[in-house]
Amino acid sequence: MKTIDEVLKEFPPEERFSLAILQALQREYGYISADSLTQAAGYLDVPISQLFSMATFYKALSLQKKGKIILKICDGTACHIRGSQSILNEIQRALRINAGETTEDGLFSLETVNCVGSCAIAPVVVCGETFHGNMTPQKARELLDGETSAEKEANT
Repeated sequence: MKTIDEVLKEFPPEERFSLAILQALQREYGYISADSLTQAAGYLDVPISQLFSMATFYKALSLQKKGKIILKICDGTACHIRGSQSILNEIQRALRINAGETTEDGLFSLETVNCVGSCAIAPVVVCGETFHGNMTPQKARELLDGETSAEKEANT
Protein backbone atom coordinates (compact mmCIF):
# COMPACT_ATOMS: atom_id res chain seq x y z
CA MET A 1 0.00 0.00 0.00
CA LYS A 2 1.27 3.43 -0.93
CA THR A 3 1.76 6.21 1.59
CA ILE A 4 -0.43 9.29 1.35
CA ASP A 5 2.59 11.27 0.09
CA GLU A 6 3.21 8.72 -2.66
CA VAL A 7 -0.41 9.02 -3.83
CA LEU A 8 -0.28 12.82 -3.75
CA LYS A 9 2.96 12.98 -5.74
CA GLU A 10 1.26 11.19 -8.64
CA PHE A 11 -0.41 14.54 -9.36
CA PRO A 12 0.85 18.09 -9.81
CA PRO A 13 0.10 20.26 -6.75
CA GLU A 14 -2.62 22.17 -8.58
CA GLU A 15 -6.17 22.75 -7.36
CA ARG A 16 -7.63 21.37 -10.60
CA PHE A 17 -6.43 17.90 -9.56
CA SER A 18 -8.41 17.94 -6.28
CA LEU A 19 -11.04 15.42 -7.36
CA ALA A 20 -8.52 13.13 -9.04
CA ILE A 21 -6.45 13.10 -5.85
CA LEU A 22 -9.48 12.29 -3.69
CA GLN A 23 -10.42 9.48 -6.08
CA ALA A 24 -6.86 8.10 -5.94
CA LEU A 25 -6.88 8.19 -2.13
CA GLN A 26 -10.27 6.42 -2.12
CA ARG A 27 -8.93 3.71 -4.47
CA GLU A 28 -5.79 3.19 -2.42
CA TYR A 29 -7.35 3.03 1.05
CA GLY A 30 -11.04 2.30 0.42
CA TYR A 31 -11.99 5.63 1.99
CA ILE A 32 -10.57 9.11 2.61
CA SER A 33 -9.19 9.49 6.11
CA ALA A 34 -8.89 12.75 8.03
CA ASP A 35 -5.10 12.49 7.62
CA SER A 36 -5.50 12.10 3.85
CA LEU A 37 -7.71 15.18 3.66
CA THR A 38 -5.32 17.23 5.77
CA GLN A 39 -2.26 16.23 3.77
CA ALA A 40 -4.03 16.72 0.43
CA ALA A 41 -5.18 20.20 1.48
CA GLY A 42 -1.61 21.11 2.41
CA TYR A 43 -0.23 19.65 -0.81
CA LEU A 44 -2.73 21.56 -2.92
CA ASP A 45 -2.60 24.68 -0.73
CA VAL A 46 -6.41 24.79 -0.45
CA PRO A 47 -8.63 24.96 2.64
CA ILE A 48 -9.46 21.54 4.05
CA SER A 49 -13.13 22.59 3.98
CA GLN A 50 -12.95 22.70 0.19
CA LEU A 51 -11.79 19.07 -0.02
CA PHE A 52 -14.25 18.04 2.68
CA SER A 53 -17.06 19.56 0.62
CA MET A 54 -16.00 17.57 -2.42
CA ALA A 55 -15.60 14.35 -0.45
CA THR A 56 -19.10 14.67 1.00
CA PHE A 57 -20.74 15.81 -2.25
CA TYR A 58 -19.68 12.88 -4.45
CA LYS A 59 -21.42 9.62 -3.54
CA ALA A 60 -18.48 7.60 -4.87
CA LEU A 61 -16.24 9.09 -2.17
CA SER A 62 -16.44 8.13 1.49
CA LEU A 63 -14.96 9.53 4.67
CA GLN A 64 -15.70 6.26 6.47
CA LYS A 65 -14.04 2.94 5.95
CA LYS A 66 -16.31 0.59 4.03
CA GLY A 67 -16.68 -3.14 4.14
CA LYS A 68 -14.97 -5.51 1.79
CA ILE A 69 -18.34 -6.23 0.14
CA ILE A 70 -20.60 -3.26 -0.57
CA LEU A 71 -24.29 -4.01 -0.94
CA LYS A 72 -26.38 -1.36 -2.68
CA ILE A 73 -30.13 -1.68 -2.40
CA CYS A 74 -31.91 0.21 -5.17
CA ASP A 75 -34.88 2.20 -3.92
CA GLY A 76 -35.79 3.91 -7.18
CA THR A 77 -39.45 4.02 -8.15
CA ALA A 78 -39.62 0.61 -9.87
CA CYS A 79 -37.64 -1.14 -7.12
CA HIS A 80 -39.60 0.59 -4.38
CA ILE A 81 -42.94 -0.42 -5.87
CA ARG A 82 -41.72 -4.00 -6.24
CA GLY A 83 -40.63 -4.36 -2.61
CA SER A 84 -37.11 -3.01 -2.13
CA GLN A 85 -38.02 -1.94 1.41
CA SER A 86 -38.71 -5.54 2.48
CA ILE A 87 -35.36 -6.58 0.99
CA LEU A 88 -33.59 -3.76 2.81
CA ASN A 89 -35.31 -4.77 6.05
CA GLU A 90 -34.23 -8.40 5.62
CA ILE A 91 -30.60 -7.50 4.91
CA GLN A 92 -30.51 -5.05 7.83
CA ARG A 93 -31.91 -7.75 10.11
CA ALA A 94 -29.49 -10.41 8.85
CA LEU A 95 -26.40 -8.17 9.07
CA ARG A 96 -27.54 -6.33 12.22
CA ILE A 97 -26.71 -2.96 10.67
CA ASN A 98 -28.65 -0.10 9.13
CA ALA A 99 -28.17 1.45 5.71
CA GLY A 100 -25.01 3.54 5.74
CA GLU A 101 -23.23 1.25 8.21
CA THR A 102 -20.59 -1.48 8.07
CA THR A 103 -20.62 -4.77 9.93
CA GLU A 104 -18.27 -5.07 12.91
CA ASP A 105 -16.14 -7.64 11.08
CA GLY A 106 -15.67 -5.20 8.18
CA LEU A 107 -17.10 -7.64 5.65
CA PHE A 108 -20.28 -5.83 4.55
CA SER A 109 -21.32 -2.22 4.04
CA LEU A 110 -24.96 -1.51 3.28
CA GLU A 111 -26.15 1.42 1.18
CA THR A 112 -29.38 2.54 -0.42
CA VAL A 113 -29.24 4.22 -3.80
CA ASN A 114 -31.86 6.12 -5.80
CA CYS A 115 -31.55 4.13 -9.02
CA VAL A 116 -29.15 1.67 -10.61
CA GLY A 117 -30.76 1.83 -14.05
CA SER A 118 -32.05 -1.74 -14.10
CA CYS A 119 -35.76 -1.13 -13.67
CA ALA A 120 -36.75 -4.08 -15.88
CA ILE A 121 -35.37 -6.51 -13.29
CA ALA A 122 -36.55 -4.61 -10.20
CA PRO A 123 -36.03 -4.91 -7.33
CA VAL A 124 -32.25 -4.90 -7.63
CA VAL A 125 -29.38 -5.44 -5.21
CA VAL A 126 -25.86 -4.66 -6.38
CA CYS A 127 -23.21 -6.73 -4.62
CA GLY A 128 -19.79 -5.36 -5.45
CA GLU A 129 -20.08 -4.97 -9.22
CA THR A 130 -22.71 -7.71 -9.76
CA PHE A 131 -26.38 -6.87 -10.27
CA HIS A 132 -28.95 -9.23 -8.76
CA GLY A 133 -32.42 -8.65 -10.14
CA ASN A 134 -35.92 -9.82 -9.26
CA MET A 135 -34.71 -9.90 -5.67
CA THR A 136 -36.83 -11.22 -2.82
CA PRO A 137 -36.07 -11.34 0.90
CA GLN A 138 -35.30 -15.08 0.52
CA LYS A 139 -32.90 -14.44 -2.38
CA ALA A 140 -31.28 -11.68 -0.33
CA ARG A 141 -30.59 -14.13 2.51
CA GLU A 142 -29.15 -16.62 0.01
CA LEU A 143 -26.93 -13.88 -1.47
CA LEU A 144 -25.60 -12.98 1.99
CA ASP A 145 -25.00 -16.63 2.86
CA GLY A 146 -23.15 -17.19 -0.42
CA GLU A 147 -20.94 -14.13 0.00
CA THR A 148 -20.17 -15.03 3.62
CA SER A 149 -19.28 -18.61 2.63
CA ALA A 150 -17.11 -17.45 -0.26
CA GLU A 151 -15.24 -15.08 2.03
CA LYS A 152 -14.65 -17.82 4.62
CA GLU A 153 -13.31 -20.14 1.91
CA ALA A 154 -11.01 -17.44 0.59
CA ASN A 155 -9.54 -16.95 4.06
CA THR A 156 -8.81 -20.62 4.77
